[in-house]
Amino acid sequence: MDQSRAKPDLIIFDCDGVLVDSELLSCRCLSDVLAEFGIMLSEEQALKLFLGRSTKAIEQHYRELGQVVPDGFLPRLKSHVLETFTRALQPIPGIADVVSGLRAPFCVASSSDIDRVSLSLDVTGLRAYFGDRLYTAQMVEHGKPAPDLFLHAADQMGMQPPRTLVIEDSVSGVLAAKAAGMIVWGFVGGSHYRGRDGRATLSAAGADRVFSRMTDFWKDT
Repeated sequence: MDQSRAKPDLIIFDCDGVLVDSELLSCRCLSDVLAEFGIMLSEEQALKLFLGRSTKAIEQHYRELGQVVPDGFLPRLKSHVLETFTRALQPIPGIADVVSGLRAPFCVASSSDIDRVSLSLDVTGLRAYFGDRLYTAQMVEHGKPAPDLFLHAADQMGMQPPRTLVIEDSVSGVLAAKAAGMIVWGFVGGSHYRGRDGRATLSAAGADRVFSRMTDFWKDT
């Protein structure tokens, strides 16, 4: 059997763009808050540069450009994101049916901080499925595209990387999962992929499979 199609021992879900339809909201918040601090970045540029990345990656990007992100930036971004998510965040269609029917253990591994992941799951009604099985970039030294987060999640869940399936929507997430020695399926059903060829992008990054609807989660596997 093709390993990428075999039933896994563990399933790791990214949060943003996989469980919740948050990527456009996040990029809009990032663009708005950077503008408040005099840094211009469009929503499209935010998607291209920071999809699936942590706030550390944002700070590093501007540091390498010789721009220092002001001290108040991260608290302001966090508050704006949390307020926006509370008002407007929606789950990815069909995700509740997928996770409620899983037989294998599953968890979340996200580049977002724990407060944001917790709020995202609470607001969308998904928290009950995941409990405290939430792992974030705050818990490891290097975020995606490094494999650290996925390896940490698998270790905490007591599972081995080769039998772990990761569901990701970003190139950095796909690269991280492959570097961890895991199977990875790319998901392109979030609103941020409308009008963009996410299937080709994630396939080129190394995704073992790419799908666009949660109703097709196990299709052809």
